[in-house]
Amino acid sequence: MLDTDTKRRIDTCRDILVGKVPDPKSQVEQITIALIYKFMDDMDLEAEELGGERRFFTKDYERYRWAKLVAPGGSGQDMLNTYSEALTNMVQNEGLPKLFRDIFRNAYLPYRDPETLRAFLREINSFTYDHSEKLGDAFEYLLSVLGSQGDAGQFRTPRHIIDFMVEIINPQKNDVIMDPACGTAGFLISAYKHILKQNSTDVVNGNGASTEGDAAEQALESPMRYPGDLLQPDDRARLARNIRGYDISPDMVRLSLVNLYLHGFADPKVEEYDTLTSEDKWTETADVILANPPFMSPKGGIKPHTRFQVQSKRSEVLFVDYIAEHLTPNGRAAIVVPEGIIFQSQSAYAALRRMLVENHLAAVISLPAGVFNPYSGVKTSILILDRAVAKASRYVAFFKIENDGFALGAQRKAVKGSQLAQVKAELAAWLQAARVGGGEGLETSLGFSVSRETLTDGGNYNLSAERHRSTEEAKSHWPIVKIGDVCGIARGASPRPIQDFMTDAPDGVNWVKIGDAPLGGKFITSTKEKVTPAGAAKSRYVQPGDFILSNSMSFGRPYIMATDGCIHDGWLLLRMKDKAVLDQDYLYLVLGSSAVYAQFEKQATGGVVNNLNSGIVAAVDIPLPPLEVQREIVAEVEGYQRVIDGARAVLDNYRPHIPVDPEWPLIELEKIASFRSGGTPSKEVDAYWQGCIPWVSAKDLKADLISDAQLHISEKAVDETATQIAPVGSILVLVRGMGLANGVPFGEVLSPCAFNQDLKAIVPDTDVILPRFMAHALRQQSAYFARAMETAAHGTLKINSDTLRSVKIPAPDLETQTSIVAEIEAEQALVNGNRDLIARFEKKIDAAIARVWGEAKAEAAA
Repeated sequence: MLDTDTKRRIDTCRDILVGKVPDPKSQVEQITIALIYKFMDDMDLEAEELGGERRFFTKDYERYRWAKLVAPGGSGQDMLNTYSEALTNMVQNEGLPKLFRDIFRNAYLPYRDPETLRAFLREINSFTYDHSEKLGDAFEYLLSVLGSQGDAGQFRTPRHIIDFMVEIINPQKNDVIMDPACGTAGFLISAYKHILKQNSTDVVNGNGASTEGDAAEQALESPMRYPGDLLQPDDRARLARNIRGYDISPDMVRLSLVNLYLHGFADPKVEEYDTLTSEDKWTETADVILANPPFMSPKGGIKPHTRFQVQSKRSEVLFVDYIAEHLTPNGRAAIVVPEGIIFQSQSAYAALRRMLVENHLAAVISLPAGVFNPYSGVKTSILILDRAVAKASRYVAFFKIENDGFALGAQRKAVKGSQLAQVKAELAAWLQAARVGGGEGLETSLGFSVSRETLTDGGNYNLSAERHRSTEEAKSHWPIVKIGDVCGIARGASPRPIQDFMTDAPDGVNWVKIGDAPLGGKFITSTKEKVTPAGAAKSRYVQPGDFILSNSMSFGRPYIMATDGCIHDGWLLLRMKDKAVLDQDYLYLVLGSSAVYAQFEKQATGGVVNNLNSGIVAAVDIPLPPLEVQREIVAEVEGYQRVIDGARAVLDNYRPHIPVDPEWPLIELEKIASFRSGGTPSKEVDAYWQGCIPWVSAKDLKADLISDAQLHISEKAVDETATQIAPVGSILVLVRGMGLANGVPFGEVLSPCAFNQDLKAIVPDTDVILPRFMAHALRQQSAYFARAMETAAHGTLKINSDTLRSVKIPAPDLETQTSIVAEIEAEQALVNGNRDLIARFEKKIDAAIARVWGEAKAEAAA
């Protein structure tokens, strides 16, 4: 496990480079090359101490030795000249293994500042290497700075999810293991460690570390080192040949080669290769494939060759097709996929799912939407392919994970209650039974099995779990009834033409439209329009207490009428038949539940998710416990909701406040900060928009801390256009745009970024004021900015430069500022805890409603 001192040193290296090398990927490359450079000299020194000879810095290259490079007494310019020359010439050093020569190929020093280089190499010189495994842990932390979404839609897969997938697939020492989009080789390294563990005396003798427990607890423990001592030399040689990966990016290939080398691979098998458009390796197969392929397709789509079974231009479709087709006859795979693969109705997606269901698919594991936070909130699933299972069993398993051991917010803090171990154990047992023809009857709190025939789904092969979990399989003592048994149901009606019946007269009748339904609300209390009594007579009349439901499932939540009126034919009316057996608030909870929505979705007409009618709604099943139990459930949910409402009120109303001491000086901003302007690179130049530098616009200033943006630009764009780089510690402020109508947003820059012309960067003089203190102080000047706001051409709001430069903020001594910032951040930590509280209690509400379904008896009321 990475120690805090090594992590701090890596962060310090990035801080030194950031002024000269703002791109995080370039920072990683510079640190990687320097670490490897020093590592080679360390290995030479170790060889000499053991009585051997140097391998790397010999003959003419001896003058480039790290020890000589950083020796005291040399000038900064000499150091810069020697290091720059070494980077250029090292690729020709025949004493280096090919891997190291490839690492130094095209390596160069992107700046010419001796003092920056001296400080950087001095920090690199403080690193020590006990062995390559420890350095590998440090290197993986270094790679984590590349964790934001790449140009091709790739995301860094969390380590615990990688390990979870590997343990399910259970690669063996004789397997050929492959990742066709390997990135930094995380899956390959995890598979290798898994095999070492399975072939270690500690495990065979039962002394291995437990794999059970919460992910949070496991993440805090130092992992046990498994030597793989039961592997024979032939086994190790075969492993080295059999673990292989491809990636389209030469940068990723270089990084993965280093990562594998530092985990014990002397000659790692990772190649630059376009998996989707090249045919060179089409005939190669693997026993195990593990991957989190890129989700994003370029403009115009992928242009693949013709050997794919499914014809598509979508990268996620093609990658899954590639993996399925490149498994050996008994091969198995685990793939992270976006939700489009699960249910999209386009022909390519449906054809892919058909191929999987018929020949490859063993299980679908739904992951929480926040697994990839803070990089993305994208919803994903894991497909488990197992050709032996697909041949032997008529069933497919479905599992849903809601707790992976980490909170789903941006910080991803460890939490109790991980479901990964339970899913892994249940799925392993199910796979074992399915490989010999079993697999039916799986029904646990997290998973169930469905026949392959059921999954045909009219030719769509939808793999959404909720679509196939039948309420009739639920186990309980509450009866199941049809909505039509307890509610009268009718469709709305519209007078034609409606404009002839609209009125503002006092006797007008409320005319309920979709826009009258409050977002996230429960009751419709008023309407914006009215119709004449004659128009109402041609419509469907509703009264207080009635339920209305849009017949378009895009507005699928129910609403309760708090007023009377009439509804058009886009609404369905539900009126309770007997209030002695059905509670209004209970019916509202059940109608809005995912179990009812799944039944609506399954029966909706006109497409995958489209129209309901009174017959469909009447036939939907709901559980009907006794009235007193219904009211207990409502009271439980309302209690949870009050906690949620209170937590939201705290989040909505909290504002950090600096209590200004009259003794503190008030200083105009321009005296303690400089300013930078932004710009927009031409959209006509594709090269400007093909890079990794975040380009911040108003929509990215929703957060107080800025580390990434929706769009990215290249270094070429920064060099050739008006946009500038906002350094770490600067404050970005919106100075033009309608976003100012809601107040002036300020965001502290955590990673260097460019920005557009609607923003300015305020670069504080850190000898006088701390960036975070300045940001809080500026936010406290909302009244000043509101008074000074102007309206520019076309009605756009703006803050002029003089207004920004002239604002006065308090500037106590730095120690006081530090204390105030610490106090505010302590408050914010408490306030932000309300987000986790909301998420926790929303789950409690879901569980309370789901419990009713879990206790519902598969009987229709007489």
